[in-house]
Amino acid sequence: MSLRKTRWMLLAAIALVPFAAVRAGTVHGTVKNGTTGKPGAGIEVILIQLQGGMQPVANTQSNAQGEFTFDNPGLGVQPMLVRAVYHGINFHQPVPPGRSTVEVEIFEPSKDAKTIEVPSHVVIFQPNGATLTVGEEYGIENKSQPPQAYFRADGNFEFALPENAKLQQVAASGPAGMPVVQAPIDKGKSHYAIAFAFRPGQNTVRYSYELPYPGNTATVKIPTIYPGGRLLVVAPPTVQISGDGLQPGGQEQGMNLYGRENMAANSLYAINVSGTAPPDQNDGGQQQGRDAQQGGGESAGVNIQQVPGRLDVLKWPVIIGFVVVFALCGILLARRPVVAVAGGVPTDAEPITTSKPQKTKRPVTSSTPAASTTLEEVDAAVGTSLDSLKERLFRLELRHQAGTITEEEYEQERARAQKVLRDLVRG
Repeated sequence: MSLRKTRWMLLAAIALVPFAAVRAGTVHGTVKNGTTGKPGAGIEVILIQLQGGMQPVANTQSNAQGEFTFDNPGLGVQPMLVRAVYHGINFHQPVPPGRSTVEVEIFEPSKDAKTIEVPSHVVIFQPNGATLTVGEEYGIENKSQPPQAYFRADGNFEFALPENAKLQQVAASGPAGMPVVQAPIDKGKSHYAIAFAFRPGQNTVRYSYELPYPGNTATVKIPTIYPGGRLLVVAPPTVQISGDGLQPGGQEQGMNLYGRENMAANSLYAINVSGTAPPDQNDGGQQQGRDAQQGGGESAGVNIQQVPGRLDVLKWPVIIGFVVVFALCGILLARRPVVAVAGGVPTDAEPITTSKPQKTKRPVTSSTPAASTTLEEVDAAVGTSLDSLKERLFRLELRHQAGTITEEEYEQERARAQKVLRDLVRG
């Protein structure tokens, strides 16, 4: 090959690098009214960067066909979020790395409490020395017909804490699975509410708090507000759990499960807790506390945070059972150096939060050669998708154990999660 020909090839390659970076920074989207089935025309749309304080970085309006486009160097490289504002209500859709198209559904609002049902309530206990960390998660179903979003600005979901509990953080997520940190509305006497638009489908509210745990024992009186739901209690095998009518459900993925049907509304349910955390989880509570400080505050669900996952030390025992998933993870990790960040990898993965503080990633711009992208940036992008998958599988398993999902739906969701990882592997 002649020197001149080699030089032209190098010049062509250099010229194409900025073009690839520009392509990685574009997302085309549509806004659809899920109530009417029509395009959402003239809707304010905002692009939000999840790193460095959840900053809005661009805004536009959808056209008559509900279409919009964003150009930003972070798109395709880091998880981002698209927000559509309709009747003063924020509707969000995640944009994971590699995604170049997005559809944001908006819905007509409803203030009718009958729009939602609360079929399940999960309580997770994690001892941490002299304190007991407790995570609670409610499953909220919106089966409204025609589909509407349930929302009240003065608070449309209420919860209460046990006596002497110190609230750490509250988050809610819609069917897209992106947790949104909520500013709790103090109703007095350890009662709180949040204002969150519960979209049609499966929604979740989760919160965590700490309780005194002297002598590694406590009686936790869990306030129940919503009637008829099933209670599922999860704890490490080194922790003993008992309560009136609480039935052991065996062990699942290394965690002990207990259940009770048809919980009464507006009552206190006492659960006796004793024991310590397993040796390899003794630092879990401290890590959770450090992570919670990363979230910060916000007002009525306006700010979006990458919320620390609830009791991150409990995710891994649930995930261990997915042997095939971890086998694929090994393949993915082996192939990571060839991932083309600038070009993006198509994936259905949701940018779920991680309990580990995110490292700041240097975005690739049109003037930055793709070859200068560091392996650290690639690892961070891949790690976000893997954390997303962990959280997704964890939430699926809890829904399965709580009985709020059929076996057929469970298998479909599990297969979908495995497909997401296969898509990453193909990258």
